Amino acid sequence: IATTFYTSGTTGDPKGVFFTHRQIVLQTMASTLASALNAEGQGARYDDVYMPMTPLFHVHAWCWPYGATMIGLNQVYPGRYLAPKLVDLIEQHKVTLSHGVPAILQMLLKEMAERGRKFENLKLLLGGSKLNEGLAKAAIECGIEFMSGFGMSESCPVLSRAVFDDKTESMTLEENLNYRCLSGSPIMLVSMEIWDENGQPQPMDGESTGELVIRAPWLTQSYFKNPDAGNALWKGGWMHTQDIACISADGTLSITDRLKDVIKSGGEWVSSLEVETILSFHPSVADIAVIGVPDTRWGERPLALVVLKPDYADTTSTDILALGHQAVERGHLPKYGVPSEVRFLSEMPKTSVGKLDKKRMRSMYSENLI
Repeated sequence: IATTFYTSGTTGDPKGVFFTHRQIVLQTMASTLASALNAEGQGARYDDVYMPMTPLFHVHAWCWPYGATMIGLNQVYPGRYLAPKLVDLIEQHKVTLSHGVPAILQMLLKEMAERGRKFENLKLLLGGSKLNEGLAKAAIECGIEFMSGFGMSESCPVLSRAVFDDKTESMTLEENLNYRCLSGSPIMLVSMEIWDENGQPQPMDGESTGELVIRAPWLTQSYFKNPDAGNALWKGGWMHTQDIACISADGTLSITDRLKDVIKSGGEWVSSLEVETILSFHPSVADIAVIGVPDTRWGERPLALVVLKPDYADTTSTDILALGHQAVERGHLPKYGVPSEVRFLSEMPKTSVGKLDKKRMRSMYSENLI
């Protein structure tokens, strides 16, 4: 074993995962190769300057420090992730390659807006939590060439990343944003299937959903000092991600929700990620999370938690929910998917690595803290 660390525990208690030297080498080579095979302006190149914006304790900083060293890139290490310092280093050293969670992207965009400038030649791999299309559009407008990927603490971590080819070049802006917010396609040596509740594989037709299960040679083999959880993780010989997803015929992965974050209202399932994406397009929304909260009539109802941009302090719940009602009229969202309420926060509860901490949000709601 080369490394051991703990998951962030956004939906349950943190669990220890561990990886061998061989697994880290295989992950690094496959992930770097997948990046380098992408279209010009998207993937890693020998002349890139690399700076991580994911902590090294967060799944090896996604193994990119290993990859950058392997191919001999110039590297910049920022210390604490403070927006002014990050932007200063990017501009001073002409950083072209980095990665981070959506919270980091929000920090960068806010800092650049205050400086009245845009980024140049910055390629950013985003993961850790789903990117909403409102934030994606803002990134493009600020000059960031970004791509999404998918991985887990249990997977070392990269399993998939966006692929750019002739198909993406012919997309409209709306189609391109939607594609960039998906979770990419499996990288080399990764197998993915979608299973129903009985463990039966579902068609890869872009519509059928179920739990995403995976195989790859670099996945943790169990949880540290927790064999029962390890056995559940590998039930049926595949690693269970606890993510609800669908896969299109061309292999593009779309994560629709976490098993523990799916909201059941009046017997119908509501995707919190889908609702977040729709409401994120309101110009006042800086950050958003949708959680399920108890309801005496429907069992559970979606609640939207929103952090407003500084210049939109007068925005009301009605203003934001109007986007949800418009989505219902256009057939993009079921009526029961529109949150009953919006609550405004000064900042969003997040984990140490910048992920939305919905476990903590639900706890804060039950304690009347939000």
